[in-house]
Amino acid sequence: MMVELLRWGVLGVANIAKRAVIPAIQRSRNGRLVAIASRTKTRAEEAARELEIRGHGSYEALLEDPEIQAVYIPLPNSLHREWTVRCANAGKHVLCEKPLAPTPAECEDMIAACRRQRVALMEAFMYRFHPRTEQVARIVRDGSVGEARLVRGAFTFQVREPRSNIRLRPHLGGGALYDVGCYTINLSRMILGEPDEVYACGRIGTSGVDEQVGAVLRYRDGRVALLDCALALPRREEYEITGTEGYLRVPNAFLPGTADAEIHVTRGTERTTHTVPGTEQYQRMVEHFGDAVASGSPVSFPPDDAVHNVRVITALLDSLKSGAPRPVPR
Repeated sequence: MMVELLRWGVLGVANIAKRAVIPAIQRSRNGRLVAIASRTKTRAEEAARELEIRGHGSYEALLEDPEIQAVYIPLPNSLHREWTVRCANAGKHVLCEKPLAPTPAECEDMIAACRRQRVALMEAFMYRFHPRTEQVARIVRDGSVGEARLVRGAFTFQVREPRSNIRLRPHLGGGALYDVGCYTINLSRMILGEPDEVYACGRIGTSGVDEQVGAVLRYRDGRVALLDCALALPRREEYEITGTEGYLRVPNAFLPGTADAEIHVTRGTERTTHTVPGTEQYQRMVEHFGDAVASGSPVSFPPDDAVHNVRVITALLDSLKSGAPRPVPR
């Protein structure tokens, strides 16, 4: 039986698209890459030749392409709302890079537009589709480490060529919390739920964005998450979940590549390593989205989750600038 492939278009020629998501679409069992767009015609044509697909010299032209059913948006954060809404109005399903938008209100606008037009919307948090993430959640849920009370997470790296990197441009929604801190926040919310209050300290660089942040997420019952992120420190990506009976540690936490991935669990004097077979998490994400579109079923991680993540991020940014703790709106 022939399975109809979801026909994809890509807005922009960002590195994340070329390096990770476009190859994932091309390898997927249920998708086909049809076209790519750039605001510069020559860049669109160059990318299209390399990929052997159609190139559009404007984003508008791609949205007018009748063959395209779904659009992947790897644009700067500040453009996510505009182009998600325009995709929805054109009847295209949307897979949008994280964070979904820089503010909760913008996220809610995007969700409302997609619901009105009855198109799917999903935030491209690829690490959530890795089986290791699912196994971590199961280990915590089944009580192997007791009641989870503390999450520690870190995601840092050093931006190269800072003068040209969009991560360091305030007007494009740059900054460490939006770019890499969002992963540790998402992970801590998966384990502990929604925090009541946050506190952040760190450094806002000459770029005008947060380049290094240490954050505390507090809960009324005493649980806590301790997170750090940076665009100016050596590469680290790891997290640890501590419960009343033990703890687990996850190295190479968010970008494990396709190698086997490990979870190290310690309970008293007993130490166990769980090995999860290597996989391609971007491909799993793309295929999940395609399956949801084909069946008309909701995606596993609804876009409303992105609103909660951005509420935490914006509260942390407010705390960083004010030097005081901030409540997280519900």
